[in-house]
Amino acid sequence: MRRVIILGSTGSIGTQALDVIRANPERFEVVGLSAGRNRELLEQQAADFAVDDTALGADEAEQLVRDVEADVVLNGITGSVGLGPTLAALKAGRTLALANKESLIVGGDLVKKLAAPGQIVPVDSEHSAIAQALLSGTADEVRRLVLTASGGPFRGFSRDQLARVTPAQALAHPTWNMGLVVTTNSATLVNKGLEIIEAHLLFDVEYDRIDAVVHPQSVVHSMVEFVDGSTIAQVSPPDMRLPISLGLDWPNRVAAVGAPIDWTVPHSWTFEPLDDAAFPAVELAKRVGRKGGTYPAVFNAANEQAVAAFHAGRIGFQDIVDTVLRVVESHEQGGELSRELLAEAERWARAAADRLIDQR
Repeated sequence: MRRVIILGSTGSIGTQALDVIRANPERFEVVGLSAGRNRELLEQQAADFAVDDTALGADEAEQLVRDVEADVVLNGITGSVGLGPTLAALKAGRTLALANKESLIVGGDLVKKLAAPGQIVPVDSEHSAIAQALLSGTADEVRRLVLTASGGPFRGFSRDQLARVTPAQALAHPTWNMGLVVTTNSATLVNKGLEIIEAHLLFDVEYDRIDAVVHPQSVVHSMVEFVDGSTIAQVSPPDMRLPISLGLDWPNRVAAVGAPIDWTVPHSWTFEPLDDAAFPAVELAKRVGRKGGTYPAVFNAANEQAVAAFHAGRIGFQDIVDTVLRVVESHEQGGELSRELLAEAERWARAAADRLIDQR
């Protein structure tokens, strides 16, 4: 029986995790729940799973992780506010099932230094797929990581076409049902850029050996290419309950969390190169990742401001990444990396992004 704390329990990841746990009561026990703002649903979940310890907001979530004994902390919080709970979970020695990619990307070396080998288990479908594929060989045998991207709602669009897209169109993802920021990040491919940084940090593979390809069917979740020329891919219908279940009990599999592929019918899967001219976010993210330090935090914070401005009708779609680029280029790293320095860099990036947005 694994005792589980779920952070962000009222969001997409959290509610699907509770589905997995509800179907496997002999395997998992929920001992703590946290939400951002949805107190009513949080209280209902606590009643449904007989949970005494709950928290509202990231600060309370951090304290919950410290105070409640658990085997696994699933961090499904959205945004860099998840960094505190991530650090608290690692300090407490819990297995961290990480869906909050921003905390690893922003925290960088702070998170890596705290984490024991194997303590962080990825929950993003792409990184879960890579972790599964890596079981097929040793680290020395890995030639390349290949992350797949659906391409979002604007796959195949030119820069001219992207200049006219609307917020409603950006939220019409063809495969996944996600929140506003993540769905928009998928449309700009910022999300894929963040995932490349995350892959580098999780698996210690250099950026020039991490690629992304467009795979609109979202069935091949990512691949590992080995030195002998073989490629191992993890394949399943798009359903986050599978990587969530692995995060909760890695490396053990939980039966019947998702439907398998029906091999009795024809399937066609396609793969296309990224269009870096129309979608420059991935190459920008690699540049940011190589710089390290506070640069990923600046990248992420500026993007969050620009996404909010796009949905408020203040800037166009292409202005999102253009704004992030200008903020990153004007940033200067200073001081030894710490939570305080990261927070200061994020504040600076948000203010810098707001100034650029106001000028448009």
